[in-house]
Amino acid sequence: MKSTFNIKNLFLFIGLGTVIAGTTVSCKDDPLPPAPSTTIVDIAAADPTLSILVSAVTKAGLVDVLKNTANLTVFAPTNDAFIASGFPQSAIDALTPAQITSVLTPILTYHVVGAKVMAAGVPASDTVKTLNGLNIFASKNANGVFVNGIKVTTADIAASNGVIHKISSKVLVPPTQTIAEIVIADPRFALLEIAVIHGGLAGALSGPGKFTVFAPINDGFPTTLDSKAEIEANPSAAVGAIVLAHAFGTNIFAGDLTVGETPFTLNPLAKLTIGLNPNTVKISGSAATVSGITEVDIVAKNGVIHIINKILL
Repeated sequence: MKSTFNIKNLFLFIGLGTVIAGTTVSCKDDPLPPAPSTTIVDIAAADPTLSILVSAVTKAGLVDVLKNTANLTVFAPTNDAFIASGFPQSAIDALTPAQITSVLTPILTYHVVGAKVMAAGVPASDTVKTLNGLNIFASKNANGVFVNGIKVTTADIAASNGVIHKISSKVLVPPTQTIAEIVIADPRFALLEIAVIHGGLAGALSGPGKFTVFAPINDGFPTTLDSKAEIEANPSAAVGAIVLAHAFGTNIFAGDLTVGETPFTLNPLAKLTIGLNPNTVKISGSAATVSGITEVDIVAKNGVIHIINKILL
């Protein structure tokens, strides 16, 4: 029998093989669908509670920085935080170019750290430099993680270029003064200013650090120390020792206060005893009545001030 396989069949076979081969190659070369982007910006944009933050970042021209820079930590204020701080969406929309430069950008960069810091890595108390150039004050205790005394409400939202921690009570505002400058500028602390200067501590409370000061108002000074002449009639060392008993060499915000003794103050002979509900403080072992803590968490460039209504003696 004569074979039916001829040159025409050969061409048909070759053509079919080419089609099959082309189809196979085409399948191998088809690109996979792109993986969803999970940068800090993408995650924020997908979260309706961060819509004001996304709008602010866009307006300030910081999208590329937060999208393309590796290993960032963002303390992300929610919409509630922006509104509580007087920055609703309408206020962001109304900012002029000059206000964006002088107000918005410094605030936003004050929420960003140039290193990836998970909640477990936040120290008990320390300063961390931000992209703004100023320090924020981070702390961790049994109540959670805090930044400038503001509690992190949702931690460790992982992104491809870092991590997000949400804060919901208010926006972090960069401080403009040191502790010493705040004391000098506020007339309620006129006697404290005299005591600081006479005690030789003005330079210390102006320098870098992470100080905490319980600052007594003028009405809280006893009658024996309620004038410049009376304060300066005492030895400088004695006045300095009193001032140092009001200060710590680390940041202690209201959220870090717990009932009982604190560590030693900058006066090595004085510990403070903290009371809560109401908030009070006194030198441990002192016979003096307690001082009421009337205002907390006044953030300075180099620490934090809590106002008390009576000097600690």
